[in-house]
Amino acid sequence: MDAARYVVDALERAGVGHVVVAPGSRSAPLVYALAEAEADGRLSVHVRIDERVAGFTALGLALGSNSPVAVLTTSGTAVGNLMPAVMEANHAGIPLIVLSADRPEELRGTGANQTTQQLDLFGEHVRFATDVPAGTDPTSAISTAMSAARGRLEGIPAGPAQVNLAFRDPLTPALDGSEWERLLPVVEGSVVEDSAVEPIETTGSRSPTAPQARPAQALPSSSHRTVVVAGHGAGPEAEYFARLLGLPLLAEPSSNARFGPNAVGPYRLLLEQFGPDSAQPIQRVVLFGRPTLSRQISALLADTSLERALFLPTPVPWFEAGRRTELILTQWDQLMGFAGRGPEGWLQAWQGASAKAEVALDTALDPGLSGGVLTGPRVARALWARAQQDPGSNLMLGSSNPVRDVDLAGRPTAENRVDVYANRGLSGIDGTVSTASGLALATNRPTRLLLGDVTFLHDSGALATGPAEQPVQLQIVVLNDAGGGIFSVLEHGRLAQAPNYASAVERFFGTPHTVQLAALATAYGWEHTLVNTAAELDAALAAPVHGRHIIEVAASRAGLRELHARISKALAV
Repeated sequence: MDAARYVVDALERAGVGHVVVAPGSRSAPLVYALAEAEADGRLSVHVRIDERVAGFTALGLALGSNSPVAVLTTSGTAVGNLMPAVMEANHAGIPLIVLSADRPEELRGTGANQTTQQLDLFGEHVRFATDVPAGTDPTSAISTAMSAARGRLEGIPAGPAQVNLAFRDPLTPALDGSEWERLLPVVEGSVVEDSAVEPIETTGSRSPTAPQARPAQALPSSSHRTVVVAGHGAGPEAEYFARLLGLPLLAEPSSNARFGPNAVGPYRLLLEQFGPDSAQPIQRVVLFGRPTLSRQISALLADTSLERALFLPTPVPWFEAGRRTELILTQWDQLMGFAGRGPEGWLQAWQGASAKAEVALDTALDPGLSGGVLTGPRVARALWARAQQDPGSNLMLGSSNPVRDVDLAGRPTAENRVDVYANRGLSGIDGTVSTASGLALATNRPTRLLLGDVTFLHDSGALATGPAEQPVQLQIVVLNDAGGGIFSVLEHGRLAQAPNYASAVERFFGTPHTVQLAALATAYGWEHTLVNTAAELDAALAAPVHGRHIIEVAASRAGLRELHARISKALAV
């Protein structure tokens, strides 16, 4: 118990305000120490029965609080279930602290139950990993892990760290009265106020609400037909840069730069209009953040006939030096000199194309053209617009089609009104509901989540929370087309039109299911609304985010490939 209390003391001193616990026996000393600390109001503890859910909930808490968050598991397979969250935290640069409880050294390698090699289980996905023997003061190990997670080791970006803590029996506080009164009863449903935490030195895991202050500087004298690409985590600084130099801004939703007069909405379908054979071809590309969504942007960045630069003022975890072909620039003045000012008419040409494309998109997304069936881009357009009406709220976007639908159909706004999140470190579908729950808990703000039915079902265990856990204000919008719709718009969709491949594509990639989401919502105690029409969708979204609510949008994968072809044709005019 003393060692466990040292761990909690070290976490508190380092500014950790949230710890997520997945229950187990070997981790019991830490659980009791955390319960004591929560009773004293020193930090908040969240309990989840599924370790994978716990890991992604912690990840969401770290994103929302912009501070390190710890997740605690017992020994054995429990630790392995954190791997997906640790991998995402690695590539997204999120300070996730894994506290893995373990058997003492004398039991390892003996066949003792629930004992395996836990140290270095996460390999290169953690910035630091250490084993703390039973009976050893863990303070130094926690301190080093926190420094590594915050990105304070030279040349190493922020990211996850593991502290493997061995405990010997007894695993509970003494029952002789000497320690019992340390733990005060926690009233069911009560919420412990967040302790003060020190923000992390972010490397793109979460964008600030305002661009970094830059010294006054003369604009460059040169001019180039440059476009600014804002990938995931770019932040408002990308918007400021584009506006300062009069350049078009091509911003992914989770860049948190998709706003302002220079932002172009359906940019990926307009790039051909500014290709090498056009009247005004693109000459240079400036990249902020990490682009992950479209093949068109990937092709643009791979085009060696263009001059391209990547702005990297601090180390990032998502690529190795020498592995990208862009010019790497670390200084703001270098970047301005490279980009140059936009020549006369350059920005206006993009703005004109964007305005026409938005009108064409409205027409193409008319539910009447799809037989009244709601489509992903139509839902994305409506949800994005609704979220912008709640300044300060959170919007989480699931991988596969939803985040791409918003990238296509989310109309840029005049100002940055909502914090947008997505698990784009490795772009997996796992843990999405858990991450959104963590965001809602950390920020105490209304949070909306858009995702597909397969992504929702993959993390349906996150719907389960105990009655004593802090409630969330979370609205989950599920586009239910009974399977994996993204494969319809990839090469597999073309194969699905061939009779000899149709059944294989549907079974192995469409992955159809017959789960009743309403019954699932009822089982977990969530409110449920079924939406079949555009009017019903608008009415459901108009209600404020309150409590735990699932909006199920009935959709179909049939015709999805044709829809995207129709949109591409309409926007190419």
